[in-house]
Amino acid sequence: MTTTRFAPSPTGYIHVGNLRTALFNFMIARKAGGTFILRIDDTDPVRSEQKYVDAIQRDMEWLGLTWDRVERQSDRMDRYAETADILREMGRFYEAFETPVELDLKRKKQLNMGKPPVYDRSALALLDTEKAALRAERGQGVWRYKLDQERIEWTDGILGDISIDAASVSDPVLIRGDGQVLYTLASIVDDTDMGVTHVVRGSDHVTNTATQIQMIRAIGGTVPDFAHHSLLTGPQGESLSKRLGTLALRDLREAGVQPMALLSLLARLGSSQPVELRTSMEELIEGFDISQFGSAPTKFDADDLYPLTARYNHTLALADVVDRIAGLGIPADQAARFWDVARENITVLSDLSEWAELAQNGADPLIDAGDEDFIAQAMAMLPSGPYTDATWGEWTSAVKDATGRKGKALFMPLRKAVTGRERGPDMAALMPLLQVIKAKA
Repeated sequence: MTTTRFAPSPTGYIHVGNLRTALFNFMIARKAGGTFILRIDDTDPVRSEQKYVDAIQRDMEWLGLTWDRVERQSDRMDRYAETADILREMGRFYEAFETPVELDLKRKKQLNMGKPPVYDRSALALLDTEKAALRAERGQGVWRYKLDQERIEWTDGILGDISIDAASVSDPVLIRGDGQVLYTLASIVDDTDMGVTHVVRGSDHVTNTATQIQMIRAIGGTVPDFAHHSLLTGPQGESLSKRLGTLALRDLREAGVQPMALLSLLARLGSSQPVELRTSMEELIEGFDISQFGSAPTKFDADDLYPLTARYNHTLALADVVDRIAGLGIPADQAARFWDVARENITVLSDLSEWAELAQNGADPLIDAGDEDFIAQAMAMLPSGPYTDATWGEWTSAVKDATGRKGKALFMPLRKAVTGRERGPDMAALMPLLQVIKAKA
């Protein structure tokens, strides 16, 4: 059975970059009728917080990314310790004691010699007495995995054939000196134990994948199918790292972005397929094909979410928004007309409040210089309400006959005087709403 996972760290709010990874894994599992696991990678006891776990789940529920089960790495520490002992018995795990300063000096020396900055494995030569002395002086060391220095190869679902020489990679640290289990060890144990068959993640993990493939094989696991998607950049190709705080999913939700607008964009962005608004998760999943994605950095512009959101909102039925409309104080018998009038003139649903304000309290008239006398004459000719679908046509026809104005010179000043806006819905349809309120012009 196809099994995928999304494995966020609960050290902050998830953003669009995280969502891309979650969405791809979700759609692979759902398209195959498989299992999608939400795995909370909370092995960092200092930075992990329950409020972020709750926020991650809330964001995913908002988007409709339902999971089949939740796993927490903090509940699996015994399993990681067991695997660490197995690796020690296999001779694949060794303790190292270099300080960060010493490691930095080693890297600089290697770079100056034109060599790759790879850990030199000097800890392997330490005698037991030397290790005991270092522990007494510095405390517990870190535990590194001893890589087989050979080529690691796999066929990536997006990048194609990959080959990495393990001799060009430092033996990864899997357990810190304070005992904290790091992502690489926890991930390979979890992926193996949970039967994960497909892993999609960012292209910045390619080297990690190479080492993890070797470790999964060492502990007798089955290597998943890996695919590495391109990284998102800003619209000018700039790094998103400094902007991710403004691209958190919770912030986009608060801004009124519709889930399907966000999902529709990220499900196609960076692929050979055009971005198309989908109105259901089923449509989105049916059209998903991981092989259509490329390796080039992918430009993401949050502004692109708003036209998609507007188009999605325009498709909503009255039943989808009737409670919101009622909350704005629009009478129930006017709700259908209000929605028909406003729906094509909003981007996000909170924009409805502007049209409710117009309906309830009128608008400050927008009058261009030179139009003052015309507007005063026209407003004097406006009949008292209630207004009907015929009111606008009858009124403008009368004003045309009285003033000689026609076309844009007639209609635009009247629209601006009544609504305070240059653009908006068909005035004939809008006028009956104004029997609840009247323009102040």
